[in-house]
Order: sequence, then structure tokens, then C-alpha cells
Amino acid sequence: MATDFDEEKQNRQLDELHKKEEEQLIATLAESKYGLPYIDLSRLGVDNEALRAISEKDCKELNVAPFKLFGKNIFIALRSPNDDLIKRLKEDMERHNLVPTFYMASMASLNKVWDRYQEISMAENSTIGGLEISAEILREIAKQIQKMQDIDKMIEEILKENKIHKISHMLEVILAGAIAIKASDIHIEAEEDKGRLRLRLDGILIDVTFFSLDVYRLLNSRIKLISGMKLTSKIAQDGRFSITEGKEEISIRTSLIPGAYGESIVMRILDPKSIQVPLEEIGIEPFLFSVIQKEISKPNGLILVTGPTGSGKTTTLYAFLKKIYSPEIKIITIEDPVEYHLVGITQTQTDVTKGYTFAEGLRSALRQDPDVVMVGEIRDNETAEIAVQSALTGHIVFSTLHTNNAAGVIPRLINLGVNPKILVSALSLSIAQRLVRKLCQFCKKEKTLSKEEEETIKVVLNSIKEEGKSLSNYNINPDAPLKLFTSVGCEKCNLTGFKGRIGIFEAIKTDETIEKIIPENPSEREIKKVARAQGILSMRQDGVVKMINGITSFEEVQSVVDLNEE
Repeated sequence: MATDFDEEKQNRQLDELHKKEEEQLIATLAESKYGLPYIDLSRLGVDNEALRAISEKDCKELNVAPFKLFGKNIFIALRSPNDDLIKRLKEDMERHNLVPTFYMASMASLNKVWDRYQEISMAENSTIGGLEISAEILREIAKQIQKMQDIDKMIEEILKENKIHKISHMLEVILAGAIAIKASDIHIEAEEDKGRLRLRLDGILIDVTFFSLDVYRLLNSRIKLISGMKLTSKIAQDGRFSITEGKEEISIRTSLIPGAYGESIVMRILDPKSIQVPLEEIGIEPFLFSVIQKEISKPNGLILVTGPTGSGKTTTLYAFLKKIYSPEIKIITIEDPVEYHLVGITQTQTDVTKGYTFAEGLRSALRQDPDVVMVGEIRDNETAEIAVQSALTGHIVFSTLHTNNAAGVIPRLINLGVNPKILVSALSLSIAQRLVRKLCQFCKKEKTLSKEEEETIKVVLNSIKEEGKSLSNYNINPDAPLKLFTSVGCEKCNLTGFKGRIGIFEAIKTDETIEKIIPENPSEREIKKVARAQGILSMRQDGVVKMINGITSFEEVQSVVDLNEE
């Protein structure tokens, strides 16, 4: 009688037997030979959070698998332990501030963990805080993106595909697209029934696309994973990762806060190219440019830039540093945080938990005998006093201050407790600035002025004349009829009507007349009155000049400067 021979079934049984034998062998070896606890991961849940600590490539090379993360404790399974391997893993984990505990496990257990790398669609060589989007992929995607609508189109196509890595691919398109069109931030939010993607372009948020909440949730996990955040946590978190593009490294700072329907994700793109604006190109008119150039070239003095958050103060300070940089001088910065790295300049970052504040940083920096010091911001009496003292003892000090205009600098410093008599000798220049969007040169069109707009502009132009400044110096013919432009919107400017931004500036030099009134603790109004004779345009005058020259629109200037204020 012939026996039915089921080869498949027999192979399956043999496999089971081998697996059982391997588990038993590992369990015995773990205890008797290696003194490590044995673990069978087929019966245990794997923690996605732990996978971030070791890349898939390293796990397979070393035959290890991280499977649980609990606080700062990470649990790692090993196939064949040895002293070198354990030492290496301990050192690697210490760098991530983690404490490892080791277990011995079979090959089947390790494979189970390794399969999870696929599931969470982790980029093959992604590690904590590093997303290796190859420069190739970025460039390929960027080639196909000329305008905002291209990003929307590509995302739609990806979502129709049925691939394991579609969320990774979608994130690559979002990042490459945002960098290609020079967006500064990416906003991903959950609404009641959908996810929403917006990009901040020239300071304004623009809708790009909407997608299902399922896609939003996968994208949320993916961003948390590469930014080094906790996947399960629902509290506000901050993280970062970087994209290497050739020699350039673009850092992405991620911030998450809980919302009603899910977390709001904001990714800030810190592209070194965006901050490298030469001083000549940030919008400073020629006369003020010559004043600034003279002041920043002096061997000592305090130069302050003021303006609200997001008005481009950091860009201006970096432009100053780059302008005066030479290998012969030592420049130190104290920032919060260091967003962009400058070649040849020592940059330090404040850390309040360790007591390294702006004041402490400035004190330490002065021990290094610098020629130039940049302090991110003067917020308190201590920093203000040290900054003023440093300017008196032969250093150039650059910093920022929160005031509305250049005339507010002196009262603010006196208010912070700086002695007015000392301030006279220390303060060289106070600059105030705002950012406005530049009209797209391809689609802007002439506009008809309303009676009020014409009136406002005439008042400002008259004030320029009254203060003895010549309009012809600013390419304005006083006898020609007023001609202003407004935004339209075309493909070249993503239908916004604007392309890029430019600064509007005013400044006050500490000259003899200003020096005379400082000890009397003057008001802003008194300072403005005295400063008019310096020949520097005020912010509203600079704004009107840029409007008439067709660089920006009336509405843009009006949104950042009070044109009716005297």
C-alpha cells in the first residue's frame, strides 16, 4: 500500500523542530556559557521606538536587535555575544543617552525584529536624527518641481500607488518641494476629517494639498521617527534631523504640539543658502549702507538691530559678520539656538539648564580675547551691562533688542539699568528693520492710487524733502506723477504675486547731538527729532521709496510700518 508522501508538510515539521531545538540550545547557552538572560521574541511585542537607536544595516551586520525602550533603558537581543560587541553597543547607546540591557535570542527572534524595519517604512540607512535622503533623489524630485502645484500633483500620484515606502516617498517630495520653492516652514495639521499641508513662502502660509487622516497618521509617525521623538507620546515635543545635499547640510527643526484632532507638525527648514545673503542685497539704501560699513569696521562699539520676531534680524547680523570676517580677527557668537553654521567663526549655544545664559556666554567669550562678539539677544540687565562694558573695552558687539524702532533703543537700554553716561561712549548705531515681500517682476502691474494712498505718500515724500534729503538720490523724480505697482500672480511666483523678501530699514547714529541728550533719559520722540538731521531715511520713508521704485506694494509696506505715524 503506497503511503502519501507530503513533502511540504514534512519540511514544515522539520522547520518547527529545528526552531524548537535552536530556541532550546540558545536558552541553555545563554545561562551556562554567557550568563545572559534568554528571550523568545516571537511571544513578545516589539517597540518601534527602540528601532531608532540602531540602524537596520548595523543590526544585520552585528546580529543584534533592539526590541524595547523604557525611559532611558533599551533592551537589545544578541545572537552571539562577545566582549567587543557588548563594549561597542554600550558606547553607541551612551551617545544616545541610553542604558542597554542585553539578552540572548535565536535567529528567528532577530528576524522578527528586523521585519519591523520594513513595516515602519524606515529609510534603510536612517538613524536617530538623520534622514539620508540622497542628494540624487532630492535633485531628481526638485527638477520636476517649478511651482507649488507640482508638489500637490506629485503627492496625489504617490498616494495612488500601492507601495511599502509611499509615506517615505511622500515626505521626500514634501521636503524636496519645500526646499526647491524656497519655503521656510512646512505645516502639517490634522483637521476633523482630513490632513492638511501648508508651506510658508516669503512669510505667508499657502495651502498645498489635503489628504486622508490615515495618511496624516503615517506621516506623523514617520516624522517623529526621523526627528528622534517618542512615537507614542501625545505631548509637545521638539526634534531635528538633517538632509545632506552634497557638501551642504540642511537642518530641519521639528516641533509638535497636540491639537483637537491630532498633532500640529511644523518643520522649519534651516537651509544655509537662505541665510547667506550678502550685506549688499538685504535692501539697505546706499547712504545708510556707507554709515553701517563705517561703523562695523571700527575696532569697538555696540551695534544693535531691533524689530519683531521674524523680521530678519539674524540674517542682518550674519551679513555683518560675513562682511567683516577675515582670518586675522576672532569672532565669537552666543546664540539661542545656533541655526546656521558660519565658516571661520566660533559659535556657541546657550543652555539654561547648565547655566550657560547670554550673560554667562558673553562673560566666557570675553576670556577668549575676541575682536568681535555677537550676542543673540539682550533680554536682561546683566547681559546689557556686560555688552556695554565690552564695547567700551575694545570689542565690537553685535546684538538684537526688542523695540519697535531705532529711537526705542536708548530708552530700552536705560530701562534695563545701563548707566546713561556710559551708554554715550558705548553705543555706535541702532538699526530697526522689517521684512516686506518683493513684487514678482514678471507679473506686477501698475495700480490706480486711492485719494488716501496718494495723500499718505505725498506727506512722506514731503518729510524727506523737509529733512534736506534729495529724492533724486533714491531714483525718484519729484515732478513725475506717482506710479505704484500691485501684485497679480503667475506661475513664476506660485500665483502669489510676490517673489522673495527685502528689508525696510532705519538707523540712528550716536553722534554729538544724540550724545548730548542721552544723559537726560530722552523719550523716543525727542531722539527721533534730533536724529532727523543725520540724513538717514526713517522706516516709513524707506518703505515709500521702495514702493515708488516698484520693488514692493503699498499694502506690503502698510502691513509692517505705520505710514501715518510722524
